[in-house]
Amino acid sequence: MATTRASQILFTRTLGRKPQHFAANVKYYCCQVPNYEFIKVETVGEKKNVGLITFNRPKALNALCNKLMTEVTDAVVRFDSNESVGAVVITGSEKAFAAGADIKEMQGNTYPQTMKQNFLTNWDGVSKVTKPVIAAVNGYALGGGCELAMMCDIIYAGDKAKFGQPEVAIGTIPGAGGTQRLTRAVGKSKAMELILTGNQITAQEAEKSGLVSKVVPADQLVAEAVKLGEKIASHSQLIVAMAKESVNTAYETTLKEGLHFEKRTFHATFATADRKEGMTAFIEKRPPKFTNK
Repeated sequence: MATTRASQILFTRTLGRKPQHFAANVKYYCCQVPNYEFIKVETVGEKKNVGLITFNRPKALNALCNKLMTEVTDAVVRFDSNESVGAVVITGSEKAFAAGADIKEMQGNTYPQTMKQNFLTNWDGVSKVTKPVIAAVNGYALGGGCELAMMCDIIYAGDKAKFGQPEVAIGTIPGAGGTQRLTRAVGKSKAMELILTGNQITAQEAEKSGLVSKVVPADQLVAEAVKLGEKIASHSQLIVAMAKESVNTAYETTLKEGLHFEKRTFHATFATADRKEGMTAFIEKRPPKFTNK
């Protein structure tokens, strides 16, 4: 939720260069979207079936302010309701995915104020959509940036990425899921170490600990994340949503409850046209033609 002192200093600096263009093998297409201030939104991929959200606060290393998070939630909800989109990728710049929450915005908050407003309660919209969301993390993913990445379903990291929850260094604790999601991702001991020290870990360490599923060269990151999104989007959106919900149930409940949920969800797939089409296509040795029904 917060940032390190170094990150705060970096917040005040201009990056001094234009953001690098993504790999040439990613095709971009224009689509009608609101005039967002702090994010850029595009539909990408060969079939225009992957939504791409890019944070756009370069001078602040993409620090997460309330308006940015409101825009992100709006964008993912719009993609979630777009039948032509099968997956969403969220990314930042090569310098920073998001170096933390905007400390200047919250510095003057009081306990009664944060309680009455239920501060940060509207920051978890990314975790509530039905379509898969992929975080493509380059550079710093600290505090709220790390928490936002963990709200996504899959994390791909550039080889120079850094992850951490440094809130303790500025007198507070993670408030957007850091103590909860990080513990589930890497285990109690590692989560305790990171949260109580404020230390950062590399992309390679994050992959080894289970926080990240894949590490790729920084300049190939977005292309790889989009490729993953395209692969996911090639399947039935209905079945993918059911699979995502089942995995999240494993993440949030006991084994007994999860196994029961999985079995019943598996049974439910037999009520869908896409399950019938998928098995029929397999038997007939042809590609399936899913209709999301």
